[in-house]
Amino acid sequence: MAARSTGEASGATRVLIVGGGYVGMYTALWLQRKLRTGEASVTVVDPQPHMTYQPFLPEAAAGSIEPRHVVVPLRRVLRRCHVLTGRVTGIEHARKAARVEMADGHLEEIGYDVLVVAPGSVARTMPIPGLAECGIAFKTIGEAIYLRNHVLTMLDMAASTIDPAVRRRLLTFLVIGGGYAGIEVLAELEDMARYATRYYENIEPSDLRWVLVEAANRIMPEVSPTLGVYTVERLLERKIEVYLQTRVESLVGGHVMLDEGTEFEADTIIWTAGVKANPMLANTDLPLDERGRVRCTADLRVHGLPGVFSAGDCAAVPDLSRTDQDPHATTSPSAQHAVRQAKVLAANVLAHLRDRPMRTYRHSYAGSVASLGLYRGVAEIYGIKLKGVLAWFMHRTYHVSRMPTLNRKARVLADWTLALFFRREIVSLGQIHEPRAEFARIATPPPHPAATGPPTTPNPATEAPAHLR
Repeated sequence: MAARSTGEASGATRVLIVGGGYVGMYTALWLQRKLRTGEASVTVVDPQPHMTYQPFLPEAAAGSIEPRHVVVPLRRVLRRCHVLTGRVTGIEHARKAARVEMADGHLEEIGYDVLVVAPGSVARTMPIPGLAECGIAFKTIGEAIYLRNHVLTMLDMAASTIDPAVRRRLLTFLVIGGGYAGIEVLAELEDMARYATRYYENIEPSDLRWVLVEAANRIMPEVSPTLGVYTVERLLERKIEVYLQTRVESLVGGHVMLDEGTEFEADTIIWTAGVKANPMLANTDLPLDERGRVRCTADLRVHGLPGVFSAGDCAAVPDLSRTDQDPHATTSPSAQHAVRQAKVLAANVLAHLRDRPMRTYRHSYAGSVASLGLYRGVAEIYGIKLKGVLAWFMHRTYHVSRMPTLNRKARVLADWTLALFFRREIVSLGQIHEPRAEFARIATPPPHPAATGPPTTPNPATEAPAHLR
């Protein structure tokens, strides 16, 4: 295993940031702005060369935002940092070293003096038969692009088939999980698909079947029960089937079986039933809680390890706004916490480097916003409940304000502005998922005549010319 040196100058403190998501990128961005020359070197390691702003994934999937505009290229914005495209597979803090599998497959070991652990979360799966084979998660920009193309491809196929059973299966779309991600991707994709049907001669909006399954007795627990009920009512108005307190028992071969007895066929199964801390953390000697998250103090330092910080979905951070009622309360894995913790963590890493007092993270609940498709949304801001167009506008306003870099803010605003004057794009680019398929078809040589036997000569006595048969 090769070792890599990332120090820019002899004696410079080596800061290693594991993860280039919102927390990791924001911390690196803050440090490169504030660090003095030669004070420290900053290395960011992530499997992807970009940061994805996940709250915009539903709109990217529906075509309201260009997918490239919801990601921020790490090398472009972190010009004073070392950006490595690779996957951290383990951390041995006793030796202050991290193992990294680089993009080309070779292994390296990176040493550090200060460590920021921010690998984020992954989809939380369950042992449901058929889930791994049929399910589509919704955590990355690649999955958002795939889902958009997939849904439109299902419409193309349904418009072409003459088998009514196949048609029903193609036009049935299942979303499992009623949190923010599930509700927003369901609402945005249903909105897009319903709009697209106007361009198909033989598909009506009523032919589409959208189904939401949630194991709890309500959706979007982050908002008040009243807004949760309102959201369900709006979904039902759009003929979306909602199953609460219902679990999926099997998805084998696209045959969906629910525990209350309902069964149907679906070729589109979207899994948004929660997240869990990145499993890489199990390969470290960092203290973890029962959910596999890094145990942190309120100032975002890892318990008992000076110089080690963590935040975001992978961190168990005390929720000081609730510890009066529950001493063990921790912040939930949400974009709202990640955005706010990132600012505190970045400031505290700099304070650690300069031996200054650190800040504690205290969540002050301002509210929640969610989109339910174009011009529809729900919001709760400082106790004030908003619905419809105003809530939708608040959702867009809040998230564009949190979108990193002026460049990306401007591009997202440009996408929204153009959408006011031009119709929604409904082009399916399904070929990007198998770009070599057509070339392989035409490049494969036809079978040699010898392999199929000699050509047969028609017998005039028994076979008439084709035009006379």
